[in-house]
Formats: sequence, C-alpha cells, structure tokens
Amino acid sequence: MLRVENLSKQFKGSRGSSAKTVLAVNNLSFQCKPGEIYGLLGPNGAGKTTTLRCLSTLIKPTSGNVFIDSYNVLEHGKVFRSKIGFLTSDMKLDGYFTPDYMMNWFGRLNKMEDDVIQERKSKLFTDLQMTDFIHKKIDKLSTGMKQKTAVAISLIHDPDVIIFDEPTNGLDIVTSKAVTDFLVSRAEAGKIIIISTHNMTIAEKLCHRFGIIVEGEMKEEGTLSEIIEGSNWDNLEDVFFSYILPGGDHV
Repeated sequence: MLRVENLSKQFKGSRGSSAKTVLAVNNLSFQCKPGEIYGLLGPNGAGKTTTLRCLSTLIKPTSGNVFIDSYNVLEHGKVFRSKIGFLTSDMKLDGYFTPDYMMNWFGRLNKMEDDVIQERKSKLFTDLQMTDFIHKKIDKLSTGMKQKTAVAISLIHDPDVIIFDEPTNGLDIVTSKAVTDFLVSRAEAGKIIIISTHNMTIAEKLCHRFGIIVEGEMKEEGTLSEIIEGSNWDNLEDVFFSYILPGGDHV
C-alpha cells in the first residue's frame, strides 16, 4: 500500500528572501493498493509533477508524508528509492549508447547481479516490443523507441511501485497503446501504479481510481462512479473541466 498523507510543498520565489512563496501542493491525501492504477489528473501547473517528485524522493515535502507499507519518505529515503520506478519527461538518455548498454548500466547502478539483469532485460524487451532496436544508438531511435527505453530503464530493478509522469505524452497511437497495455499488465501482476495525465481518455481506460487536482488542491478523489455520482456530470472529462473552465459547475 502507498499512502500520501497531508502532503504539501512550498517553493520560494527567485527574487530572494522577500519573494512570494508558492504553494505548489496543498494538503493532498490519497492511497493506492497493489494491483491498482491511480491517476493524478490536472491541467499544466496543477501540482501533479511536484507531487510525483515528492513521492519519488527527488524533492522533500514541506509537510506531510508518504508511506509504502511501514516505510516513509522522510525517514527511509534509500528504501523508498529501491521500491520505486520513476519515469519523468525530464529523463534524458545519452544518445551515444544503446538501450541494451543503458539497461546493463542502470541494472548495476541498482546493485543487481548480472544474471538477474539479463533476465529482466529479456522480459522487458519482449513485453515492450523492443527487440528490433536494442542495439541501435539512442540518438538514432524514434520518440516512441526512446520512450520505451526510458520505461524499461526505470523498471529494470522490478520495483513494487511504478510512478510515471505523463507516460504517453508525445507518443504515436501504436506506441501509446504498447505503453498503456504494459502498465495494465504490471497492475495485473500486483504492482502499485501512479500516473499523472491530462488525457481523460487514457485516464478512464487505465485507472481504477482518480484524484483531480487544481492549483495544488485535491478537488475530487475516488473511483469513476464515485466521482460522477457526486457531481452533476455524466463523465470524467466534464467533471474535470468544471473545475478549470470559467462558469464550470463547481467554480
């Protein structure tokens, strides 16, 4: 179980001590169980990426905490990192190397034995349909191939928790389906999966539960039926836009 409890993150402005503090995430709470895909939904700047970076130990929360079972992010950062696979759009892959080489490198970085790395590589390359390009240099790969490589790298150590920030952003429809099908298979294998997206079609297809955040605050949280039944709308997209468009039902 992953639990986010009263998570907040403040950033100080860039003009020194007198700069206005920005509250990027404001008292968020939610949880995700093994076998679930949880979708953090919100417009750009809503606080989705900041939240995921707190979950992945890249930045420290201002207040609140995140738990995986009995471990928390503030006190057990090293254990957290071993349990999490985090994919962000900021991940840059060195174009000189191949996917195969990068998988070996990141596997050893995670202190994996060589035989285990080979087993994981074989499975991930097959599951993500990568076998045709694993020995090509990354700067020769298409956007979709690079994204598949980034996904494989982030999961080389077979983490219990998968955290992906906009996993299908910029992908063609074929690659997007390959990535989303792979995430569904990981959930079916008992993994905890959290994604951020502003694509309602992807969200409804993938996610078991949702959290809609706007300006750092949780506006709705629950299953699709729970969110719709508590609103005046018939679908998730209309609920979402009711919070961010002028004249929306909840605004």
